[in-house]
Amino acid sequence: DVASWFPRHMAKGLRQMRLALRRADCLVERRHIPLSGRNPALLEALGIRPHVLVLNKMDLADPRRQPVSAGAGPGGGQPWAQSDSPVPLQVVPMVARLVADGPRYHRAESSEHNILVIGVPNVGKSSLINSLRRLYLKKGKATAVGGEPGITKAVLSRIQVCEKPLMYLVDTPGVLPPKLGDVETGMKLALCGAIHDHLVGEDVMADYLLYTLNKQQQFGYVQRYGLGQPCDHIEPLLKHMALAQGRTQKVKVLTGTGNVNMMMLNYPAAAYEFLRDFRAGRLGRVTLD
Repeated sequence: DVASWFPRHMAKGLRQMRLALRRADCLVERRHIPLSGRNPALLEALGIRPHVLVLNKMDLADPRRQPVSAGAGPGGGQPWAQSDSPVPLQVVPMVARLVADGPRYHRAESSEHNILVIGVPNVGKSSLINSLRRLYLKKGKATAVGGEPGITKAVLSRIQVCEKPLMYLVDTPGVLPPKLGDVETGMKLALCGAIHDHLVGEDVMADYLLYTLNKQQQFGYVQRYGLGQPCDHIEPLLKHMALAQGRTQKVKVLTGTGNVNMMMLNYPAAAYEFLRDFRAGRLGRVTLD
C-alpha cells in the first residue's frame, strides 16, 4: 500500500510543473538521501532544463560514506552543492552561471531567472527558498514550512530571492513516484520523513532503522539507551526504552468478571522516540545510501 502511495496533490503538482517548465530556466533539486531520494519521474518530465542538485542534511551524514565525488552529481554529472549550513551560498551563483551558459530560446530577451525547486516530500524546498530570501533580500519567509510531508500542496507563484541577478524561485509540492522501485527505498524515504510514519508503522520503521545501524556498525544507540551490548531484535530495545523512560499506556481488558484497566508498556511511543533521535542526529551521523 505504501509503495503505491501517490496522493491527488502529487499528480496535480506534477502536471502543474510540466506547465511551468516553459517559463523555467533551471531546476534546483533538493535531496536528503543522495540516491534513494531521487524521483525518476521528475527528471523524466522536467529534465530538459539545466539542473542543480542540492544535498541537504549534510551535518547528519556519515563523512566516511560519500556516494558522490566532488566533481559531479549522481545520475549524470549535473552540478551539485553540499549544504553544511542552513543556507547553501553557492546555489545562486551556480544557477546564474548555468543559465548564462545555456540556450534560453524563447526567454532569450528576458533578464530575470525563473527557477523550479523540485524534490520528494519534506526535503526542505520551502526552507531553501525562505533562506535565500533572508540572505539576499533580508525578507521574512514567503512560503509555509513544516516537519511533515505534504505542507506544499500545489505549484505556487514566483517568489523573488535575489535582486542581482534578478531571480525568482517557484516552490513545488514534493512528489514521489507512483510506484516505488523496492521496499528498501520506501523505508529509507520513510525514515527521512518523506512518507507519513503512520502509513508505514513506527515499529516497522524502528526495526529497519536498527538493522541499518547494526549493518553500518553505528552503535551509538547502545550508550544512549544504556544497553549492555548491541541487539539484533527491535522488541528488547523498545521494551528497555519504554521501561527506562516510563512510557506506559492504560489498556482495557475484557475478563469474565468485567472490564479491567491494566497498565502496559507503550511500544509505539518508544519506537517514535527511537526514530526522533535518529532524525535529530542523536544516534550518530548516518548515511542511508
